[in-house]
Amino acid sequence: MQIAVAFQGERGAFSEAAARKLLGPSIEVVPRRSFDDVFAAVAKGLATCALIPIENSLAGSVLRNYELLGESGLRIAGEVLLRISHSLIGHPGARLEDIRRVLSHPVALAQCQRFLAAHPEIEAAAAYDTAGSVKMVMEAQRRDEAAIAGAPAAELYGGTILAAEIEDHHENYTRFLLLAKPDEVRAFVERLGGGPRRTTLQFRTPNRPGALFRALAAFALRDINLTKIESRPIEGRPWEYSFYADIIGDAEEPNVVRALDHLREMCETVLVLGSYASADG
Repeated sequence: MQIAVAFQGERGAFSEAAARKLLGPSIEVVPRRSFDDVFAAVAKGLATCALIPIENSLAGSVLRNYELLGESGLRIAGEVLLRISHSLIGHPGARLEDIRRVLSHPVALAQCQRFLAAHPEIEAAAAYDTAGSVKMVMEAQRRDEAAIAGAPAAELYGGTILAAEIEDHHENYTRFLLLAKPDEVRAFVERLGGGPRRTTLQFRTPNRPGALFRALAAFALRDINLTKIESRPIEGRPWEYSFYADIIGDAEEPNVVRALDHLREMCETVLVLGSYASADG
């Protein structure tokens, strides 16, 4: 069966590279303009699955995707890490000293702050996508505009690399999650194989002192490694939050089962968003 993968951005985006790294070069790609559109593509059957960035080692979490993950009903089937290397890409014939405006996704701009600070004559402008920014620059045919994106986007859209590896730190990685409908997750999990497991949870604690401390003790008491926690506001309940957590282990392992049962005793809701092969295992 041909796998159709939805991702945010244009062809040549880092998400496309991550999808091919995880699922192979023969996938069908379904580019979408926004993260909301990516989730909708899977829900409507326009794509088999979705690949979304969830966090970057320099810029932090992609908060909108946490919210969509909690709302969508999709589940996590896998993850992949991709090293992100940014290039300044301009129109053929342009020079670095010609550039006065650079377009890119806000997260990419945040990852290149040192380069931008070293070139104060260049105005940074946010766009919806890295590869899409290259496409826009090529279509505008202005030699004073450039884009920040991956090198493959330059080749795809006919741009010229004016400066390479301009990210703030070379240890720049983005973690992507593979999402699918609940009844299709197992097939992807089996396809991606075994190895160390990671489980992602969403839970809500009562709004009272010590509630989060007691909830997290469910993992600490069983020596379960909590690798990440993120909070997002609960709509309609000001100053109350849902928590998203990553733990090492599978939701079907006895020790994790006991921890989740303990967690449910202390929380309003507990939702397992997926157990899957850890990309850095």
